[in-house]
Amino acid sequence: MKTSERVAGRVETMLSGEDLELVAVDYVKEGSERVLRVFIENREGEVDLEDCERISRGLSDWLDEEDFISESYILEVSSPGLERPLRGREDFSRFAGENVFIRTYAPIEDKKEFTGILQGIDDDTVEVMLKENGKRVALPYSSIAKARLDVDFQLE
Repeated sequence: MKTSERVAGRVETMLSGEDLELVAVDYVKEGSERVLRVFIENREGEVDLEDCERISRGLSDWLDEEDFISESYILEVSSPGLERPLRGREDFSRFAGENVFIRTYAPIEDKKEFTGILQGIDDDTVEVMLKENGKRVALPYSSIAKARLDVDFQLE
């Protein structure tokens, strides 16, 4: 079992019975360091610093006890931020109506990057109304390499 999967299982157990849920676990190498990132969110509001600290302490204690990561690493627990990743079909339903950025593995209609308003997911197709021209495009779910919310900061 991969490190990120094992950690995700533990975090989900820690969060059961709370208003918090796991968004993602990433275990990556950045330069010469390893970083274990855990992203949590609260469906009813914002994740606060106390939530992150509590989960970080509990997870750190468990990681020390289990001792299955041989190299040194940095543990980070945070909210996914404004431009949170969309992972899983549920996110594509939940965030319908929101601005998104989607990158596909291969070109679709001569493009690999799509920005617009997420219309939702139906069976195996994600529909987006493109920001550039208002046209609707259907993207096969299996073709999506990366997707995230796309915050549009406009100066008024």
